[in-house]
Amino acid sequence: MKRKFTAMLAAALSLTLLLSACTQSDSSVAPSPAPSSSADTTQSSAGTDSESSVGILSSFAAEDLDGNSIDQSILEGHTLTMVNVWATFCTPCISEMPELGELAEEYADKGVQIVGLISDVLDRDGSVSETQLDTAREIVSSTGADYIHIIPSADLYGLLYQITSVPTTFFVDETGAQVGTAYLGAREKDDWTVIIDEMLAEVSK
Repeated sequence: MKRKFTAMLAAALSLTLLLSACTQSDSSVAPSPAPSSSADTTQSSAGTDSESSVGILSSFAAEDLDGNSIDQSILEGHTLTMVNVWATFCTPCISEMPELGELAEEYADKGVQIVGLISDVLDRDGSVSETQLDTAREIVSSTGADYIHIIPSADLYGLLYQITSVPTTFFVDETGAQVGTAYLGAREKDDWTVIIDEMLAEVSK
């Protein structure tokens, strides 16, 4: 009976993960440090002081979905930036985007911004897939997730390589240093509100 219960519990946990996150497809880019992560909302250390001083997004150059050049300066003037890594094939990612769009508006005057990082718009040779870009644009438009969505550049390949499931969400301050821990899987708006408030308190210490 105990063995049967254990098997049922394991199956339930697997189903929960499946419903809230999608496994990333293989990537051919080289690895580099990625956000420290947690499958739940329990915070953990973001890394050593030396890692924090550099910051996982302290220096990068890329483009957004509209073809605008962007870099780490998009973080300036924002106490907290919530970075949501998503994919066009990921149903949980897309399902939470309407509420992320609402949160972006509601927290704009509190020094918080939301930024999307699209994980599956690159071909295996590193070139950008126009077909995938079109799909991403359609998703953003239909979900009302009207915030910046970054197309990964070479500066972000290593970070992206380390992310094994989507959505993965992490937070940085205006220097690009990670705040708190990363969160795996999609969440409801109320849950994100609690987490954002906690991260705001953390970065304000």
